[in-house]
Amino acid sequence: MPFFNQGNVNLYYEDTGLKSGATLLLIPGGGLNSKISYFNDRSPFNPINEFKSKFRCISMDLRNANNGKSTGPLDIENPWDSHTHDQLNLMNHLNIKKFSVMGFCIGGPLIWNLLKFASNRIDAAVIVQPSGYRAEHPDLFYNNNITGWGPTLCKDNPEITPSMVANYLTKMYKNNPDFVFTVTRDFVRSCQKPILILPDDVLSHPYQVAMETAYLAPQSEVSIFPWKDSSMRIALVVRQIHSFLRAHVLIK
Repeated sequence: MPFFNQGNVNLYYEDTGLKSGATLLLIPGGGLNSKISYFNDRSPFNPINEFKSKFRCISMDLRNANNGKSTGPLDIENPWDSHTHDQLNLMNHLNIKKFSVMGFCIGGPLIWNLLKFASNRIDAAVIVQPSGYRAEHPDLFYNNNITGWGPTLCKDNPEITPSMVANYLTKMYKNNPDFVFTVTRDFVRSCQKPILILPDDVLSHPYQVAMETAYLAPQSEVSIFPWKDSSMRIALVVRQIHSFLRAHVLIK
């Protein structure tokens, strides 16, 4: 599978499905360890398998995910934006002007950031079990990543120090610890793109935040909840995603 090099950033991606079809960017879950293997290992359903017959499916390992294949410097001043720029640079490299996007977990904040930077390029978005801020656990994401992501990253990349990781995570999760991390409620309220939200309710995927975005976004839809507790419910929400995309995307 191919790599895309942009300066000192090296991105591993997979390009699957209909090469002449509408494009669907798929953002794996797993937090800062987001990588394509998540879809086989941990995802409630595999969106590549589900949508490759109708879409050109593009996915990539997040820059510096542990055991992933995408590498590059830590952008300590712009952590969220660096990942969004990676995604947009990859789409530019593939000469893809317009696309839809589906993201799991960390894909929620990243989708909102994509909508902030390039809403004119996005036809529709599906946000699955999105991560978000919990006031009762304000340091959750910082603590999870300072222990579960940072040490391996530093071990594998001696040029990256623990203090760099701490500064990166502080900028990402503590300097503006609210809502979906990447945009404001006013932005969500003003967003006119079609959005389908599949809520979750675990510690890092708060139901309250997912539903607040659904209430605020004027063109939003929401799935049943809970939806991951049986194969029948998962199949139902997958059908809903197909219907949602058919309604908002030109599919061959």
